[in-house]
Amino acid sequence: MNTGRTVFAQLMDFLPSHEFRKCVQRYHGNYKVQSFLCLDQFLCMAFAQLTYRESLRDIEACLRNMGDVVKKRKKSP
Repeated sequence: MNTGRTVFAQLMDFLPSHEFRKCVQRYHGNYKVQSFLCLDQFLCMAFAQLTYRESLRDIEACLRNMGDVVKKRKKSP
């Protein structure tokens, strides 16, 4: 029974968020972005790599099935 955080969340803790934000800022990664930020895209692509997803449709279907996990991630600061 899972009583803690997901393995994916634990792995993403190793991402140096300050360095990631610095790179996004340096290369203007979020310029004119309305809702899907660079961090969101990175998390989706990392999830896809770790779960062996093969297409965007496959990624979308898997993330939709895990909607509660994604919504919780969006709400946390």
